[in-house]
Amino acid sequence: MITVSPEKDKQRIKELFLENDLEFLENSCAVIALCDDEVLGCCLYDLYEESDRKIVVHKVFPDSDIMLADGILRSALHVAAERSIMDAFYSDSAPKELFLKLGFIKSEPEKRLDIDKLFGGCNCSK
Repeated sequence: MITVSPEKDKQRIKELFLENDLEFLENSCAVIALCDDEVLGCCLYDLYEESDRKIVVHKVFPDSDIMLADGILRSALHVAAERSIMDAFYSDSAPKELFLKLGFIKSEPEKRLDIDKLFGGCNCSK
């Protein structure tokens, strides 16, 4: 059975960020997809819960399995939405083409993701 859940171990999150050449910050988080003990993919993001409340997605993989990637991205956005954080963005390291395929880009110039899509159906087309 596949489970997708937030990683709680900050050391593991730091390792994932460093393995992906991303800067690890105090607000860095990860959602990981597992099948038993096998890591199938993850989403690396920063979650800001203070004054500038937002989520910034840096990486989602695998981007080759669009349905799995959709579920992983939705899980990360859900973490933000649970905290009433509705501003979602992506960084230069994020898979923009994947977000376009999934219909999650709200504004390319702002690099804004449409977190409201979280509450709709999947746009997973191969």
